[in-house]
Amino acid sequence: MTRGTELRNHQRELYYFRVRLTVAGSVALFLFLTLLARFAYLQIFQHAHYQTLAEQNRISIVPITPNRGLILDRNGVALAHNFTAFTLEITPSKLKNMEQTIDELATLIEITPKDRKRFKKLLEESHNFESLPIRTRLNDVEIARFAANRYRFPGVEIKARLFRHYPQGDITSHVVGYIGRINDADVDRLEASGDLANYRGTDYIGRAGLEQSYEKELHGATGFEEVETDAGGRAVRTLSRTPPTSGSNLTLHLDLKLQQVAEKAFGEFRGALVAIEPKTGGVLAFLSKPGFDTNLFVDGIDSQNWDMLNNSPDKPLINRAMHGIYPPGSTFKPFMALAGLELNKRTPGYTINDPGYFTLPGSSHRYHDWKAGGHGAVDLHKSLVISCDTYYYGLAVDLGIDNIFNFISHFGFGKKTGIDLEGERSGVLPSQEWKMKRFKQKWYLGDTVSIGIGQGYDSTTPLQLAVATATLANNGTQMRPQLVRQIENAKSGVVIPRPPEIVSTLPIKPENLALVRDAMIDVTRPGGTASRAGAGAPYSIAGKTGTAQVIAMKQGEKYVASRISERNRDHALFIAYAPADDPKIAIAVLVENGGHGGTTAAPIARALFDYYLLGKLPTSSVTEQAAGEAEHD
Repeated sequence: MTRGTELRNHQRELYYFRVRLTVAGSVALFLFLTLLARFAYLQIFQHAHYQTLAEQNRISIVPITPNRGLILDRNGVALAHNFTAFTLEITPSKLKNMEQTIDELATLIEITPKDRKRFKKLLEESHNFESLPIRTRLNDVEIARFAANRYRFPGVEIKARLFRHYPQGDITSHVVGYIGRINDADVDRLEASGDLANYRGTDYIGRAGLEQSYEKELHGATGFEEVETDAGGRAVRTLSRTPPTSGSNLTLHLDLKLQQVAEKAFGEFRGALVAIEPKTGGVLAFLSKPGFDTNLFVDGIDSQNWDMLNNSPDKPLINRAMHGIYPPGSTFKPFMALAGLELNKRTPGYTINDPGYFTLPGSSHRYHDWKAGGHGAVDLHKSLVISCDTYYYGLAVDLGIDNIFNFISHFGFGKKTGIDLEGERSGVLPSQEWKMKRFKQKWYLGDTVSIGIGQGYDSTTPLQLAVATATLANNGTQMRPQLVRQIENAKSGVVIPRPPEIVSTLPIKPENLALVRDAMIDVTRPGGTASRAGAGAPYSIAGKTGTAQVIAMKQGEKYVASRISERNRDHALFIAYAPADDPKIAIAVLVENGGHGGTTAAPIARALFDYYLLGKLPTSSVTEQAAGEAEHD
């Protein structure tokens, strides 16, 4: 009985053993087949993918930053160019102790507090995996000293970089602008436009002026190198190279010498000047005074200089030529006179008796002329030559605000000119609709009176005044103001000119235009408000002076400049073109707190006319020469 039981147990164990062996074998076979299938999948179906990954581990794609295009004046003088310099750079993500590393570097290479502040600012604006310059423009001794100690500073290296330089400094600051480091907002914008790939390896982008407006043309196309690397990430050899394409060069209408004449003529005054070629719209000079040194922004401006520029009472960062808004004052009168003639509200012989003030019918309020006692009998010609306010008070009322708006808007007032710079302001040419929208108030007849002499709600930019003056000189044809004359492709050498662009043409009767022009010529002759500007000129000048109030005077209160703080004194304006019979240049000048247009603004225009038409350079500031004179407009 016992022997049988033992036999039966042995058979059962053998059975279970075979079952277990079969299961184990099946599992092993399944795992083997799974491994084989995975191996086949990776080797056959994913071969191309992993081969690409392997190549990427072996090959690095290194972007090559293109040379930024040059900006040149009309005679080929550089206003913005590039140079190569060595920088000492830190990659923050590779450092354990930033401050300690910088302190140790300072024992080898001079690192000033200014360098540290700038680096800290860059660090706040950048991603921590980027390399950032702690020192720029290293000399040969500093390069050699660091190279000998390179092993001590992982995460620190010397790089050769292209730097932007603005050789003319503040004279062209508001025209050329400057570049700045690319920030997150720039990255988002470039990604949205599809241009981000073209900025790989690029640290800078245009921030203001032409550098910003023509960023796409100036930047060029980024190149690439395929570099084979070893296991340590060190370059072994270059496999292929796609060279970068340099940015296009811009040649401007602007004449640097003329710009320098304008800057010198202004002396210590603040203000703006725009000079335009009437027939083409080419901008010959574009000055905002004071300017600023754009080179301060190239390496990243430090906080001290930024605070100085940003908090200065002179506001050097404001582009007064196209951002500054000022009442046009009496420079508005030639356009009012032309409106009166064209709309049959005035004739050449229409004469008023000026008692020194104007009153609206049924009102006792007096709108005073600049000359106490008035000018006596005044017709249209005399009204411009002596700048009679009373004449234009009455003309404005007779025209009405709707006619004033509809006619004078054709000269570019109240709207952007479309110049090839970003950030232009439109100014205000008021209308009934504008006032209701702006102030929720209806238009009153008294509002119209002030518009007649370019005061009240009326405001404009010096650029708009220059465009309007050029339009007057060009027989009513308004040209788009353009700074860039031509664009040269750096790769092909092909030069693409920017053709003149007509904005609008106002059909003006030749006889009416001749009447206004003749009066403007007499403005610069003996007896006119700008006689000093025209004295002794071998060419004819057509102009109009203007004064714009900064603070309103009380009824009956007399304006005395010496009793008013300097920054509350009237602005001085002057518009003109020359030669009057064949205009080659039209100018608008605004001198902040300069007083009378004939005394301070007109001589500046004369200095530019003399250089542009005769090649004559001023010997000193014409505004200093005019000090003490007392003409009025």
